[in-house]
Amino acid sequence: MIGYIVLAVVVLILLWAFFTYNGLVRRRTMTQEGWSGIETQLKRRADLIPNLVETVKGYAAHEKGTFEEVARLRSAAQAQQGSGDVAARAQTEQQMTAMIGRIFAIAEAYPQLKANENFQQLQRDLAEVEDQIQLSRRYYNGAVRDYNISVQQAPGNIIANTFGFKTAQFFEIDNAADRNVPKVSFS
Repeated sequence: MIGYIVLAVVVLILLWAFFTYNGLVRRRTMTQEGWSGIETQLKRRADLIPNLVETVKGYAAHEKGTFEEVARLRSAAQAQQGSGDVAARAQTEQQMTAMIGRIFAIAEAYPQLKANENFQQLQRDLAEVEDQIQLSRRYYNGAVRDYNISVQQAPGNIIANTFGFKTAQFFEIDNAADRNVPKVSFS
């Protein structure tokens, strides 16, 4: 009888370990999926930026430094793609958002540029992409939260530590002023 009890306890422990491990794998995969969504939206934004810069360049050629900085940041963001360094990528994207805002500020000084149909479409596309980045970031951070809780919470942390599950980084914007989407004016 004691043998059956011991066997039942061992089976229960093995089942618990099995389900806990699979839950950790599922949450880690959801985190990776969330990051993939962010990467997709950031790539869409990076693809729109050269078109925006070229459109504005024709009207504001004297803003060469701004355009060079946008190009540098875009290259840096593309180089960081797939690196897994969420904090560095968030910092670069924060700077990119600020530069996009600066480009729109330049455009405000040129009424004929604001009336340009191509520029207006680029503004709409960028606004849409910024919304999608925000949604992707929320999904990713929610997945990271759930995953990190599973990795750190007892008794699941025993399985997590045994099989090398590590907590993931949140995709955060540090500067409160940069938390806002760049101002896009359709007037």
